[in-house]
Amino acid sequence: MPARRFAATQGGIRRALMHQAVLLAEAMQWLAPRAGGVYVDGTVGGGGHARAILEAAGPAGRLLALDRDPAALERARPALGPWATRCTFVHASFADLEQAAATHGVACADGVLLDIGISSDQLDNAERGFSFMKDGPLDMRMDCSSSPTAADLVNTLTEYELADVLRRYGEEQRARAIARRIVENRGLRSFSRTSQLADLVMKVYGGRRGRIHPATRTFQALRIAVNGELKALEDGVMAGLNLLAPGGRLVVISFHSLEDRIVKHFFAGHQGRWESLPEGGRKWTGVLPQVEVLTRKPVMASETECEQNPRARSAKLRAIERKR
Repeated sequence: MPARRFAATQGGIRRALMHQAVLLAEAMQWLAPRAGGVYVDGTVGGGGHARAILEAAGPAGRLLALDRDPAALERARPALGPWATRCTFVHASFADLEQAAATHGVACADGVLLDIGISSDQLDNAERGFSFMKDGPLDMRMDCSSSPTAADLVNTLTEYELADVLRRYGEEQRARAIARRIVENRGLRSFSRTSQLADLVMKVYGGRRGRIHPATRTFQALRIAVNGELKALEDGVMAGLNLLAPGGRLVVISFHSLEDRIVKHFFAGHQGRWESLPEGGRKWTGVLPQVEVLTRKPVMASETECEQNPRARSAKLRAIERKR
């Protein structure tokens, strides 16, 4: 769908859905869904992006809607009810989308969309344990049938292992101090609640300072570790690219620097470069399948969208098109 046409309908889509899909117009502009196309939404969530894809793909279009969180699929089904005959819901991680596609008869796709990270619905549900702002079980699993939980990691990892997780996945400057305090405190009482961990990190920082809560990076790091998010992203972008037909597009929306770095480097490696040969002419050097990087810099949300949906402030969109 042309960007101008989609922008005109964006307001109606957003009013129709309680779920606020981040970078909705931009995602559709770069994915460019066409009538009759086959698409994959690897993180269907509340169904905002999926609905826009299905509307653009028309009566002959098809969507494979994946999510590793069963609760997300349950929310998406009624939201996408009008398109139920053209939408297949699959409980699976986007890292496994090639297998999911083969199981459901999708040999190749015209476009794949991955909206990485945690949804507002997951954050708002205290029982999921993702948020330090609400007291709940220290869980953080995207798929509650999997293990371990965040509490398991906090209560069993060594001080060195905890510090490594916080530093590697949260880029936490006080990782060693937080890890040391966790180990000291769990000897008296095991960690089981989000408030316990958030309060401990707050004390390490000597109270809340600045715009960002001191526990932000610790909770991010544990969530990434619990769900294996970075490895899943690496597998997911490769699976998405492999599934694309020539001319198909892969669009990825990430929410922190670790994710964006993985996507940027992956795209650059498959874009490759042309090298001059001593005997004349040139050859392409890179990783197959070859792609064209469509977004030279990451696409960011407008100030208007950020005001309406603060989660969009950290969103970065990158897109590629498969060449061969």
